This record gives sequence, structure tokens and C-alpha cells, in this order.
Amino acid sequence: LENITVQELANKSDYWLNNQGRLVHPMYLPPDSNKYQRISWDEALDIISQSLQSSPPDRAAFYTSGRTSNEAAFLYQLFARSHGTNNLPDCSNMCHESSGRGLNVSIGIGKGTVTLEDFDHSDLIMVIGQNPGTNHPRMLTALRDAKRKGAKIIHVNPLAEAGLSRFKHPQDYMNLSFGSESLADMHLQVKIGGDAALMHGLLKYCISTGAIDNNFIQEYSAGFSQMCNNLENTTWERIEEDSGLVREEIERAGEMFADSNAVIACWAMGLTQHRNGVAVIQEVTNLLLLGGHIGRVGAGVCPVRGHSNVQGDRTMGIWESPTETFLSQMDAGTGIISPRSHGYDVVECIRAMGDGLIDTFVCMGGNFLSATPDTELTASSLAKVGLTVQISTKLNRSHLLTGKSALILPCLGRTEIDIANGKQQFVSVENSMGVVHTSRGNIQPASDMLRSESWIVCSLAMRVLPSDHSVNWQEHSINNDATRDLIAKSIAGFEKFNQRVRAPSGFTLPNPPRDNRTFMTENGKANFISNPLPDVNLKEDHYVMMTIRSHDQYNTTIYGLHDRYRGIHGNRRVILMNAQDMNDRGWKTRTR
Repeated sequence: LENITVQELANKSDYWLNNQGRLVHPMYLPPDSNKYQRISWDEALDIISQSLQSSPPDRAAFYTSGRTSNEAAFLYQLFARSHGTNNLPDCSNMCHESSGRGLNVSIGIGKGTVTLEDFDHSDLIMVIGQNPGTNHPRMLTALRDAKRKGAKIIHVNPLAEAGLSRFKHPQDYMNLSFGSESLADMHLQVKIGGDAALMHGLLKYCISTGAIDNNFIQEYSAGFSQMCNNLENTTWERIEEDSGLVREEIERAGEMFADSNAVIACWAMGLTQHRNGVAVIQEVTNLLLLGGHIGRVGAGVCPVRGHSNVQGDRTMGIWESPTETFLSQMDAGTGIISPRSHGYDVVECIRAMGDGLIDTFVCMGGNFLSATPDTELTASSLAKVGLTVQISTKLNRSHLLTGKSALILPCLGRTEIDIANGKQQFVSVENSMGVVHTSRGNIQPASDMLRSESWIVCSLAMRVLPSDHSVNWQEHSINNDATRDLIAKSIAGFEKFNQRVRAPSGFTLPNPPRDNRTFMTENGKANFISNPLPDVNLKEDHYVMMTIRSHDQYNTTIYGLHDRYRGIHGNRRVILMNAQDMNDRGWKTRTR
């Protein structure tokens, strides 16, 4: 790394960067230099602490990736709030933020309401804007098992998903079973952005046929009549045009809803990554509320997150706009006084950088530059920051387009053994179902220079915060049990954390809508939310582009140049287009 300029590195592909192996030594890019140089941990931490202490707290921002464990995330947000800021942008701002915002208003919690066991008791599972075979392969086993127990599956996606049409579990080969199974009973091939129109159609059908749960609606919900009025103003012609489906298809899917006593709706970024992401998620929730499919075994909402602890990081307080309830318990448990003003999310953070309002930007994992929506704007904004810090395992593009100076701090990976204070440490994560479980490394670290994320955060806190701070940062740098005890006092649902997380399957966090149909909304009800349909009309000669994840890619990390799912080899920058559209424009001479 120190023998090549950052400009030369920036010209390399993401695949090449990832293949350079592990980062094993703290590296510093001084101002006006074009090469990183090795420095010691003490020197690196001193540079960060000097930058943080030289300007007001709100001129710093602390980004987090979903790779971060519960323990490290808790300490990270505790350090940021002790320093005096809620500037805690994170990767969920760019993937499932619309899920959290939509669900919080609808049902009072920004998480899903199902457990893995619910799939065994479901009559109908709707998989929307999600390709399990490509992005969530473990989920295919749950869908297969549910299918074998009688559940029906509707797949809603502009593209067919091979894993849902021809699923084969690798372990079946050991039993000399070579056939494949078709999981999806119905594929609704909506237009891009047409999901909201589909939901309006399903709602209209269920209401017109009386396929609703009147008891649930009357006892637990609000806003039903307003939603009905909104639907009356939506014509079937508009629904067909916007969804790209014909009425008969939608009504056939509606019959499946009407015949089901327990419905699960799963979705991923095919729903969340739209301008109307919040609204369309609320329409999906409306559909479930209509049949009382919240707080019922085998039913509920299921936003499927990709990274291992995106949900856990938010639970631990990685959030720019926490509630007063959360902050009050945090303060009582830790002895700090948290700032109350809202901080920057990812978009606001990029704007603040561009306006020269951020002096220090620390990233705990991830690839901020490549993950954000506007790469060029993000790069120009980062260049105006005084110091950018990346806590990382491997080289990525965010190490090459930096602030005026930059640091790379190499950390232990989740799979590596962490020995601290003579004892092997473990961490915990929270999955999409709200289950908190352990994660233990089992391989030797790539270098003895690597440090755990918790150690890095605590070592920085000891330099920046007053020596009489209420938190014993030294202990937490080497003892994850101590951190879990502090979490137990500071965050609801984590009582007896150390004891419960050591159970073989961990433990499930409280979920009021699922547990007892309690909704922590402003009115204490599950809310039907009325939204107008988005305008999905296109100008003449315009097309809509959607992104898909190819084989050998995980988030922004590229592991290979071959997409075996689609038979494309040797290149990652490929645009796929309808053959007839290409032929009509003269871009292709044949239609096959």
C-alpha cells in the first residue's frame, strides 16, 4: 500500500482492490501526500483525538456498517454521544430506512413482526422486491419448508427469480435426490415502481369480497375508512396501467389472500429503494392489517436485511434521531447526558461535508463512497473533510477518495479469534427476526497488529473524553461481558444479556405488535395509512433502470467477475435491456 500512489490505486477495479488481501497495519495519508505511510496505533489514535478535540462535537460524524457487532456499536454510539453529537449516519439509511419509517407510523416498531418459526405456520408468503436465491440464499430453505407444509408463495418482482422457480438444496444431493422444486405458486411481474398500484388492487379486491378481519380493524386499528375512500378514487384502469398487470392476475392473487388465515409479507430493497419507499411499505402493511395478519402465528411483516447486524446496530443506538425514551434509559444506564438535538443521517452528512461543516469523519466498517447513491457528489464532499478515518479489514474505494488527510485502522474480522485480558471474547448480532445470538471467531488473526472494533473505540474514548467519565473505557476495551452488562442496564429488552445470549439459539427481543398486539404509535393503534399512487409515467424514449446484484458480489464487495446466474462473464459493468426495445432503437439487429 505504501509503495503505490492513491491515484494509481483509484484506477484499479473493486475486484482488484478486494483481492489484495487483509489490511494489517495502521496507515496514514498526510495532507498533500499521495501515498499512505505506516504509523503506530498510538500515533493514529492521537491524530484522531487531536482532530476531534480541535472543533465542536457536531463537526464530527460517526458512520457505521452493518458488520459492526452489538457490543462495538453500543460503545461507538456511547462515545459519540459522550463527545456531544448524534451525528450517527449508518448503512441502514441507504437500505431499510424506509422500512423503519413506514412501519413505525403504521405499527409502532421499525422492525419485522415474524420469527423464523412463523414460516412453518403460514398459509401464504408474499416475497416482494427480493431475490432470495441471489441475496438471501438461506431464506430459500425456510420457503421450501413452508411450501412443503402447504404454504403458497407469491413472488412480486419485475424479474423472475431462478431460486423461486427451480430450487435445489445442496444437501439433497447427499440423499441422491437430484430434482428441483418450484417454490413460487404465482409470479406477478410488476413494472418497476408498480408495487403500490398492485397493493391498491389487492386491497380493493379484498374489501369488495369481504375478505377482511372486522374484529381486528375495530379493536386495534385506525384509518380504515380513510383508506377505503382513497381506494375508491383509484380506478382499475390506473391500477393495471401502473402495475403492468391485468386485473385478472391481481384478483387471482387476491383470492389467495382471501383464502389464507396467516399471511407473511417479505421484502427487501426492491421496495425500499424508491422515492415512494415509505409509502409502498405502508401499503403492504395496510394489506396485512386488513386481514388481521399482525400478532398472529404464521403472519406478519418481514423486512429482510442483508448484512449481519444492520438491525442490531439501530437497536444499539446507531441512530441520528433517537427517541427521548431511548436516550433517557441510555443516560440512566451509563451515567452520561446525551445530546437531544437530531444529528445527520447519510444524506445530511454528505451535504454537511460539501458545505464544509464536518472536520472529522470516522467510518466503522463499510465502503461509504461506493454505498452512497451519488458517488461523484460523495467524493467531492469527502474531499472537503479535514480527516477521514476508515476502520476496515480490506482495501476498498473509500480508502482512496478521502478527506484532506486519511487514516486506515485495521481491525479483526468477525471470523478471527479475539483474545483480550487472557480470555477469548465473543460478540453478538441481531438478525432480521429480532433474535440476538453469539458470533465467535475461530481462525487465527491475519496479524498481531489487528485490534477489535471495541478496543479501537474505547482507546479513542480514553484520549478524547475526560478522565472522570462515568464509563470505564479501559475495562470495556478488553471485556465484552462488561459491555453486555452495561447494555443490559441501558437498552430495553436486554435484561440478563450475558446469561440469555449464551443460550444455544440466543434470545428473541420483545416485539409488542407480535407479542400482544400492542402498538406504540401516537394513537396506540395500528394505522392504515392512505397514500396517493406515485407517478410512474415515462417520457417518450425514456426507460427505467433498476439495479440487480450479480453472483459473487456481497453489498459493495466484488469477489469475482463472473455472473453464473445470467451467463455473463468477465465484466461487472453490464446493462441488460429488453431485446425488442434495443431493436426499436437500432441498438440491436435481432430480437433474440
